[in-house]
Amino acid sequence: MSTGSILECVPNFSEGKDIKKINAIADAIRSVKGSFLLHIDSSIAANRTVMTFAGEPEAVVNAAFEGIKMAAEVINMQEQKGVHPRIGATDVCPVVPLKGLHIEDAISWAKRLGEKVGSELNIPVYLYEYSASLEYRRALPDIRKGQYEGLMEKIKLPQWRPDFGPATFTPQSGATVIGARNILVAFNISLDTRDIEKAIYIAERLRERGYVKTEEGRRVKVPGTLSKVRAIGWYMEDFECAQVSMNLLDYRVTSPLNAWETCKAIAEEIGVSLVGSEVIGLIPESCLLEAGSFVFMKNQEELPHDKQLLIHTAIEHLGLNKVKPFEPQEKILEYALHHAGLI
Repeated sequence: MSTGSILECVPNFSEGKDIKKINAIADAIRSVKGSFLLHIDSSIAANRTVMTFAGEPEAVVNAAFEGIKMAAEVINMQEQKGVHPRIGATDVCPVVPLKGLHIEDAISWAKRLGEKVGSELNIPVYLYEYSASLEYRRALPDIRKGQYEGLMEKIKLPQWRPDFGPATFTPQSGATVIGARNILVAFNISLDTRDIEKAIYIAERLRERGYVKTEEGRRVKVPGTLSKVRAIGWYMEDFECAQVSMNLLDYRVTSPLNAWETCKAIAEEIGVSLVGSEVIGLIPESCLLEAGSFVFMKNQEELPHDKQLLIHTAIEHLGLNKVKPFEPQEKILEYALHHAGLI
């Protein structure tokens, strides 16, 4: 089976510990025919679960609505704690055009979802990325600034009035950010240190926004190294180490290989080594083919025609199997879509 057009949705829920709550949300998503749940990625320390599903656009939007609805019922943000920034039970819910769709189509579906969530669930909704109604709301970190704890006061400000739903604080569910974006690779690199300050140092120099330093009493903005990259440093209790957590907003501009090699160079400057990496959710096959090819070219060896050999080489080079298992059939986007009969 294959379908004419495919929309992907990758909601991030603020629950990574209670398997009953996670399963309840997953079951709500699975209940919609025509949408296929491809992958679930949970972190206890982040207290966050990323679910990836895809299918016919209308079915995917309906599945997203059911997931957001269930999350609002089972997650109480007044009790939620975790290292990952968040403003709501469903913190962010992006839709991504995959096949037979343009970004304009995804924008339309995102707005339809946002309006439905706001009006039927009474959850404040902010539109972001390509769906943003205002330029200063385009970047997720800007909307999320202050997090859930600061939302009660932030939502009162005229410039932070939600795009849909009530302009009032909803203590249990918080707010949700919805929008259309292209494929994003969530890529975390584990360091051989527990020192969060070193992870922050590296993240600040990697990310496109860079960092601010003081020179002769003046604050000076220093741009980062990598384009289309957002990064933060944190301590990840799951692996007992500090991590550089990145969102690669366009893997064709900055790939996981670029991020890994740049992170390695900056880390070496401060006496830190890379332990391994993890992909949260799914990753396009081309990212791994690039990394695998890089190793063969670096070693001045002939490129093999065997894709699986390139992928295995990439997994080893990027340390994708060092901090937790990496199963290509489950983690590579195209393979997951094929397994679901979507391509």
